[in-house]
Amino acid sequence: MKISVLGCGRWGSFIAWYLSLKDQTVLWGREGSKNICALMRDRTNGTVTFGERTLITTDLDRALENETVVISISSQQLYDFAKMLSDRVPDGAYKHFILCMKGLEEKTGRRLTEVFDSAYTKPHATAIWVGPGHVEDFVQAIPNCMVIDSENVELKEELAEELSSSLIRFYIGTDLCGSEVGAASKNVIGIAAGMLDGLGVSSLKGALMARGAGEISRLIEAMGGDRLSAFGLCHLGDYEATVFSPHSHNRAFGEALVKGESFEKLAEGVATCKALMLLSERHHTELPICTAVYRIIFENADPQTTLNSLFSREIKREF
Repeated sequence: MKISVLGCGRWGSFIAWYLSLKDQTVLWGREGSKNICALMRDRTNGTVTFGERTLITTDLDRALENETVVISISSQQLYDFAKMLSDRVPDGAYKHFILCMKGLEEKTGRRLTEVFDSAYTKPHATAIWVGPGHVEDFVQAIPNCMVIDSENVELKEELAEELSSSLIRFYIGTDLCGSEVGAASKNVIGIAAGMLDGLGVSSLKGALMARGAGEISRLIEAMGGDRLSAFGLCHLGDYEATVFSPHSHNRAFGEALVKGESFEKLAEGVATCKALMLLSERHHTELPICTAVYRIIFENADPQTTLNSLFSREIKREF
């Protein structure tokens, strides 16, 4: 299965490297970006090194020649990117798109497949690739489990079978809504975890995981999904890689924020937090942890006071 990967950040580059272990792969990046310039010059980004099976290019038309296309870019850029792709793909060309990002549209709360399918108007099927795992671990041959989900049953079954290896075991998702919401919202829980680290109360992460998964499960159910998805690989299963890992941008962002330090890397949970507030109101679902994170980031609420407010909430049954 020949696949193209659009986006050459750390995750997109890893995916292209992983796929090249199986077949010929194309990795595309925007002309002039520092990532693609370095990759075309050195064929490495310092983490993965590409062999002859990978074509590294800035020629988007060449990348779009393959039927299956992975997209790994910032989630908030997806709508415009999908429209551009729709304009470039010839009429009648059927494509499989795999979204390898975790987010929700900041201004609307839409899931990423909804965003993509509204912008890409040519014949296609859309799948997502989510779940735990860091590039830094995979390249050390540390395996993990991930999820492929789609409304197209045949596609997700084929992808899970074709893409699985001794490094990544894929499971077939059964709840696209829950898989997407769970994958996106775990980044907000990751920010909360970083805040706990910054405040010196990391022992609260166990409670954060239990209560965080609980509130996201209620939101998923309110949106028409299966609340059990929050306890699967897309969300709870991804907590180790987000709540504890030194490689997590979201956790690091939360820690830097409460310490008053700058953080320059992309933390997708920031935009997702805004989207979750929209969904919370729209679906009449209380999200106390996500709301606390939102107030600290966007309303300059005091982190310690906001944390304490979670402990002063009305006593209730756990389940």
